[in-house]
Amino acid sequence: MTEIRNRQAFYDYFIDDKYDAGMVLTGTEVKSLRAGRASFNDSYCYFHRGELWIKSLHIAEYSHGTSANHEPTRDRKLLLNKKELRKIEAKIKEKGITVVPLRIFFSDKGLAKIELGLGKGKKLYDKRETIKQRDTMREMKKYIK
Repeated sequence: MTEIRNRQAFYDYFIDDKYDAGMVLTGTEVKSLRAGRASFNDSYCYFHRGELWIKSLHIAEYSHGTSANHEPTRDRKLLLNKKELRKIEAKIKEKGITVVPLRIFFSDKGLAKIELGLGKGKKLYDKRETIKQRDTMREMKKYIK
């Protein structure tokens, strides 16, 4: 099973809560995701009429697709319970909190899911601290082996 991660999100944001959401996709999008051909660059989530949407998630066109192939960066609807949507929308109204896509994976039933995180942006000194911690962990692992 393929899993596509947004590593930049953990560098740019402090992630508090995580939610798993379904996505409304076409057939060629699912086939392209199974091949691992997606990118989170500049993607973000927003609310429109009480529904959560993801914008700028790039899913590459399927190589064996026909004229019915999908548009790579179209807006996609995310599927969550109303209770979860209300909770997320209330948190977003706080200053500095945003919904960040973290990873795309396939469930046990074979459905494409996306993991969302409520994130608060890091300052430059926080990012430096993250780099420092990552380097020390790498050094520790090198000496342990």
